[in-house]
Amino acid sequence: MRRTADNARAHPTEPTEPDTEAPQPSRGQVFARAVARGVDRQVAVARRKLSAGELGSLPVVLVLAAVWITFQSLNQSFLSPRNLSNLSVDVAGTGLIAVGIVFVLLIGELDLSVGSISGLAAAVFAVLNVNNGVPEWLAALIGVLTGTAAGTIQGFSFAKTRVPAFVVTLAGLLTWNGFMLYILGASGTVNLDEHGLVARLTSYYFTNDAVAYGLAAIAAAMVFLVCYQDRRRRKAVGMPYRSLRGIVTRTGVLAVIAFTGAYLLNRFQGLPLALLIFLAVVAGLDIVLRRTHYGRQIYALGGSVEAARRASLSVTGVQTAVLAISGTMAAIGGLFLASRITSVSQSSGSGVLLLNAIAAAVIGGTSLFGGRGTTWSAALGMLIIQSIASGMALTDTPAAVQFVITGGVLFAAVVIDSLSRRSQKAHGRA
Repeated sequence: MRRTADNARAHPTEPTEPDTEAPQPSRGQVFARAVARGVDRQVAVARRKLSAGELGSLPVVLVLAAVWITFQSLNQSFLSPRNLSNLSVDVAGTGLIAVGIVFVLLIGELDLSVGSISGLAAAVFAVLNVNNGVPEWLAALIGVLTGTAAGTIQGFSFAKTRVPAFVVTLAGLLTWNGFMLYILGASGTVNLDEHGLVARLTSYYFTNDAVAYGLAAIAAAMVFLVCYQDRRRRKAVGMPYRSLRGIVTRTGVLAVIAFTGAYLLNRFQGLPLALLIFLAVVAGLDIVLRRTHYGRQIYALGGSVEAARRASLSVTGVQTAVLAISGTMAAIGGLFLASRITSVSQSSGSGVLLLNAIAAAVIGGTSLFGGRGTTWSAALGMLIIQSIASGMALTDTPAAVQFVITGGVLFAAVVIDSLSRRSQKAHGRA
């Protein structure tokens, strides 16, 4: 009996009811849970950034969405392929000028001469090509170099004399405008060849659907590769890095936007050459700003000029180069604006062009205080301004109302920028 009891303790009897194993989650459930955790993590990060004043492009995207929803509800043609295609071409000229202004704003200065430089470059091109028979490509190159020279002169003067850039460029505004009027002469208007090289900048479309879809795929792939390489470098040196799930999500969102845009453009006339050039310039200069030594010098200069000098940075060289880039982009933008109307006149570069270019950079998120912003800020800001103009035209709203709305958006952008900087200083991040 004792041996039997010991055996019973050593080998307990099996339960009458068999154990039921917990059901294993399916692959779909595992993926859904992983995505939910990733979304929760991204939301938490976004909340921390917002509380610290790091708003990023969120306000701009919300304003753009509000503008599009409002005008689409007022006129169903606003988001039509035709209007969106025209909108994508219209943003190119002034948008290129705004991209150059971003460089100047990043060092905490302002360039008031970009409108006059754009008109001067267009006038130089028109007179050389139409009146003097110079080949278009050479006349266009001379026009762009004219803008580069004007910007370099202003930049060197600003860097050496330390007179505020807005004063130097205000003098430039008057000077370059006078040169433009002198070059155009008594006639005041020069009509361009409607089938020429410059005219085709805003009139040529890639009608093959594969071009737009292919570029959308290339753009998404490039964004993924750049983000992934940045992640690897940061991880290798022990710096904070973006999660792979976040990179995939970001790339996916961009791919959806890119392919949707390609689909809508293909439904009208195809991908506009002007939009392709504009996006290529914005992306290229964004790489220069954020991934080169020169770009880091610009941001450092925007943070503190004195600190940059003590760090042995070439302050004079950077300031001169920044104004030269602004003048170059103004000249390129002037050629696109002349291409849009196939003429150059004494009113070229005047009107609200300067104000729209500056407003686009600021509305897009570039700080007036320097040190924060990207070239994509100008693109987003210009898209908002041109969307308002396009919506007003479709709804037959007076131009006065357009100015009021654009001014209100600009004021709101400046207020948000100021509050954001104040919040960042309170959190020790500015």
